[in-house]
Amino acid sequence: MKLFDSKTEWTTFLVAGVVLLLLLPGLNAFTGPDSFFHVSGFQLSLWGKYITYAVLAMSLNLLWGYTGLLCLCQSLFFALGGYAFGMYLMLMIGERGAYKSQLPDFMVFLGYQELPVHWVPFYNFWFAAGAVLWVPGLVALVFGFLAFRSRIKGVYFSILTQALTYAACLLFFRNDFTFGGNNGFTDFKEILGADINSPSTLRWLFACSVILMGLTYLLIAWLINTKFGKVQQAIRDSENRVRFSGYSTTHYKLLIFVLSAMIAGAAGALYVPQVGIINPSEMTAAKSLDVVVWVALGGRGTKLGPIIGAVVVNMLKSFATRAYPDSWLIILGMIFILVVLFMPNGLVGLPAQLKGWYARRRAAAALSSTGEAPSEA
Repeated sequence: MKLFDSKTEWTTFLVAGVVLLLLLPGLNAFTGPDSFFHVSGFQLSLWGKYITYAVLAMSLNLLWGYTGLLCLCQSLFFALGGYAFGMYLMLMIGERGAYKSQLPDFMVFLGYQELPVHWVPFYNFWFAAGAVLWVPGLVALVFGFLAFRSRIKGVYFSILTQALTYAACLLFFRNDFTFGGNNGFTDFKEILGADINSPSTLRWLFACSVILMGLTYLLIAWLINTKFGKVQQAIRDSENRVRFSGYSTTHYKLLIFVLSAMIAGAAGALYVPQVGIINPSEMTAAKSLDVVVWVALGGRGTKLGPIIGAVVVNMLKSFATRAYPDSWLIILGMIFILVVLFMPNGLVGLPAQLKGWYARRRAAAALSSTGEAPSEA
């Protein structure tokens, strides 16, 4: 099955993979900190964060861009994956925490005498890695089954997903919910026995993020070219016609909803060790709205658009929060307004949009030079 629409797309995918997966982490292994080619650990972690955000945007695009479901709880699934892996990282701290206890520091501070039973399996790395997928997937399965069975769609679906995010956020802010309350998880020490802050670990985490982004890209490219993907896009264009054709749109939407939640959870799991913290602020409704802006700016319903949008917006945010810390939300709102009014196809569609605008201008100029009125067609 054809995964790439053109040789240019294949070349771009290959070159980006070589640069991100081999060149950047590889150069650090052979160059010193004073070398022109050296990438600092901070920059590597920063770009790792951008890439996990790009995967998060791709998961929303799978729902919104290809299925027509504007979901405002992707940040919740992202955070659930982060919390699942964060539980393993917290247990690996052991007695190296501030209280020199086998329990996580926040539990000692809150007076816990023993580890809650639902924490015990997370001593195992592979259980935690699996929970990164099945925890957000299970939440999406239950919520999606109830929502899609009731034929909830459009703006009502968006409102319900936003309400789910808000409810979960309030729950995780509670100290008695055993997930760190407002502070969440932080001060991680090791992962699979390796120092989590060592240069080699940072390179591996960055490489895993790039691999996840590449696999997600290939999965989406394959899916949209299958029969399932064609029905999925038909649901976006006209769900009633698909239903009248004999397809159960509920099953299709539910499967895509669960798949997108699992992708977001995997991105969240790689986000946590690179950033070094996870707390309820990562699952707020505002975070999900940020992801909508990333997808809209890059190009909704395109494979490359969400990646470009996520990286561009977050690079701009890194700059703006230093130079204009009080103006970032205004800048973000202006970006969204600009996209809605003038760039409906995002950055990916901008070259074609400009080409069409230039062709119309030339045609109008040619007609005016001959004295003919432009056609109204």
